[in-house]
Amino acid sequence: MQKIIFLLAYLFLHVGSVLFAQSLPVYYKGAIKEKKVALQRNIIQNTIIKNLSLPLSEETEENWADAFWGMEILQYKSPFTDGRVHSAFDSIEKRSAFFQRALLELLYANYDGRFVKQVVLLMNKVTDIKIYAMCAEYIIHHSISQLPQIKPDEKKQQLVKNEKDEAIARQLFNRLRNKNKQPACIFMEDITRKDFFQNQTILFSFQRKNRNYPGIAIVRDSAGNFILDDNGNIFSVPQLARSISNMPGYLTNGNTPQGIFRMYGFAVSKSNFIGPSANIQLTMPFETTPAHFFNDSTITDTVWTEKWYKKLLPGKLKNCDAMLESFYAGMAGRTEIIAHGTTVNPEYYSGQVYYPQTPTMGCLCTKEIWSEADGKRLYSDQEKLVNALQMAGGAHGYCVVIEIDDAQKPVSIEEILPWLKNIGQ
Repeated sequence: MQKIIFLLAYLFLHVGSVLFAQSLPVYYKGAIKEKKVALQRNIIQNTIIKNLSLPLSEETEENWADAFWGMEILQYKSPFTDGRVHSAFDSIEKRSAFFQRALLELLYANYDGRFVKQVVLLMNKVTDIKIYAMCAEYIIHHSISQLPQIKPDEKKQQLVKNEKDEAIARQLFNRLRNKNKQPACIFMEDITRKDFFQNQTILFSFQRKNRNYPGIAIVRDSAGNFILDDNGNIFSVPQLARSISNMPGYLTNGNTPQGIFRMYGFAVSKSNFIGPSANIQLTMPFETTPAHFFNDSTITDTVWTEKWYKKLLPGKLKNCDAMLESFYAGMAGRTEIIAHGTTVNPEYYSGQVYYPQTPTMGCLCTKEIWSEADGKRLYSDQEKLVNALQMAGGAHGYCVVIEIDDAQKPVSIEEILPWLKNIGQ
């Protein structure tokens, strides 16, 4: 089945590492108004309506899944598409795992709790741990009182078949155990002290538990000093860690997981939805070897364990499950989470809390504005972030993603400053 070009572009394909400053004007021709209108029309007419007009069968599952992706990206709904989503449940039990995942992701992204009953029925019958987890998360998100009784040990025996399954099961059951607890184990004093990742550049991304609210990014150089802006204040830019689906970070296409990522340079994406601004390359455990993750060629062990990962965490944080999210996301098979700008039309998300920022497939994303007249980049927090990293010596070190609390507002630098001042910054 022929793939839709814009969907392929959104898989975050990117080229090798480069190191440069984008001082010359940057253009993205897709931002020109006529092209934006044409793209949106094409997605609605050809990707969504045309594909959903086909009868659902084994041969057309991929067409329907493409339509679901289009609906997510545009936040698109209509009486016609609502009816087709309802009809998808008529044969959901005999559909492929691929199709079931695509449908559940769409429900989490675009729909409220109107499908809880259908999802409960599916959850009681599935034999795939990822689909089981997606069902559970949708029910928890919308109507936890309807969540079927879960016996973790029994479900693990039934559904866990390999290492990836084990990672998903661990994260799901851990979330169920802690669903009513506040994220209280992030010890900011330990993370922001100078001897945390000593001699390494760090990109910090401070986020809320509710990812609808943008976080902020700051940069620390290898000497332990935070990069300053032109006014002599600690540099920061807003950064969104919310995916389009808004699913938890251990699931494919979910929010950016908390924890530690290896940062290893800049690149320029070929994706029409990321655009030509330099992005920051990141990788998780399991996505790369321990030798690369620790930047230590003497490490010969190629098998990842929690023990390896916890070597990176200061004392108290070794026992903080939240900081293990990137480890288990990598173990579950997530890949290609990077920090980038955006050429997505922000008007798709008008009315959302995070507007005019745009969600991703799980990456860290900064705000950019492009001219509708000629495609010129008019404003770029991504360029500011790249420049800050260059001032710190380059994008080689670590990125640390941290949820600080569940306040229902964007993260501000003023909230972070007390921890930074405590170490003499």
